[in-house]
Amino acid sequence: METGSSDAVTAPGVPFALLAGAGLIAVSPSQMESALRHMGLQPEVMASGDGDGGEPAFRLHFGGLRFSAVRADAPQLRLADPDDRATSLLGVALPRHWRDTCWIFVPEVEGRAARSSYDGFYRMLVLLIDLFDAQQLFWSPARLWTDARQFRGAIAEMQTSGMPPVLHLVAFRRRDGAAGEVVTTRGLAAFAGQELEAPVPAGWDMAAMVQRLARLALDIMINGPVARAQQTPGLGGGEWVAMTPRGGEPGAPATLFVEFLAGR
Repeated sequence: METGSSDAVTAPGVPFALLAGAGLIAVSPSQMESALRHMGLQPEVMASGDGDGGEPAFRLHFGGLRFSAVRADAPQLRLADPDDRATSLLGVALPRHWRDTCWIFVPEVEGRAARSSYDGFYRMLVLLIDLFDAQQLFWSPARLWTDARQFRGAIAEMQTSGMPPVLHLVAFRRRDGAAGEVVTTRGLAAFAGQELEAPVPAGWDMAAMVQRLARLALDIMINGPVARAQQTPGLGGGEWVAMTPRGGEPGAPATLFVEFLAGR
């Protein structure tokens, strides 16, 4: 996972997924419409998002859910720029001409999305990954690139276990804090209105932090935000986890402050 503290571009309020890969190079809107129609997604041509003669968008239907598809525009590509330190990457490297391969898919959900709506969106993304042989997936709330095929495998696991693919939906970022290094999440608030922040105990590496914070993030995604201060046993012998909800800065989500304690 890449690290950094610069978040110059703010993720848009409406979550979107971006697919990139060789199979999407120079796919025209007419080719996209034909492929989506053959998938049974009933594409409806919508007006261009910029209102200035740009490429059309498509409204898609997947069961009772609706989504839109459009070629990525300049602001979305800036948000996904893998060379920006504010963008996180998990085990992927994008080709030099990645911008020429990108299409955006946006779930049309009123207000806070029900988990079932996102689950349907993920299943549709798996179909699109297979259709276009997409290699990379970008999830905008986390500003995170991951491997599209690994995402497909995580969704298959989700069908069995019910566990959302947390490592594809939440970025874990290590940065300097006022009292030392901390690891924070980005993207968890899209599901629960709450992000995590945890100081790094002496001697711990990033893998140890992500292993623990990912479990907490998964629990919050399934059961909702932590509303009161509490302590719970941790993963290691004698380890405890102290959690304290904190309000966010104006315009920012609330934070759950997490401390990993030993010998309590």
